Order: sequence, then structure tokens, then C-alpha cells
Amino acid sequence: MSSDRAPLRFLVVDDDQDMRDVLGEMVGQLGHFVDKACDGVEAVEALGAESYDFMLLDLTMPRMSGEDVLRWMSEHREWAVGLRVIVVSGRSGVHTLDAEGLGVQAVLQKPFRAQQLRDLVG
Repeated sequence: MSSDRAPLRFLVVDDDQDMRDVLGEMVGQLGHFVDKACDGVEAVEALGAESYDFMLLDLTMPRMSGEDVLRWMSEHREWAVGLRVIVVSGRSGVHTLDAEGLGVQAVLQKPFRAQQLRDLVG
């Protein structure tokens, strides 16, 4: 269930529609607002249009990968002020990513449980 605090704004970025829908549903059940992007290009466009509290970001996507989004954000910090990034990935070796250096708060390895996401969001 949702907490007593104000709803947060999430951007869910994944090229797999089922995963976007599942993550969006999980976030919605926590009582937060959700926007979705199907790749890094749409994510960057969304960051330019709205302010978000969290971004749930897949790494392996067409057109612009999650790693490319993270690098873009490090070069355009004004577009992501206060944004907390959680990488959601099933890719092995994700821990070799310079996550902290690229502003990643946490890595959520697929498959995961809703409670893990709840714990990360707080």
C-alpha cells in the first residue's frame, strides 16, 4: 500500500512493453505517478519536459542505451536535478558499470520482487 507522504514522480524506461507495464503497475500500487519511455531517446525527451524524483532505467535498449542516458545526464545535470536513478537490468556484468560515477542510486537485478523496489523507494 502507499505511504502517507506525497506521491513521487517516476519515469520508467525500458524497451520491453511488458516490463514497462509491470514496473508502472508496481509504482502505481505504491501510490506514485508514472510516465513511461520505450528507449533512451524518449527518456531524454521526458527529462526535458518534466521533473522526476526517480527513474527506473533499463540498460539494454535500441536507439539510445541506458548507459548512454546516464552519460547524457552527467553532461546535462540541470535536466536531472534531484533525480534518483535505479538501474533495472537482467544483463550479467551490470556491476561493472561505473554506477556511482554515473549517478545511479541502486541496481535492481531482474528478476526482482515488488518488495525490493518498495525498499529502494523508501
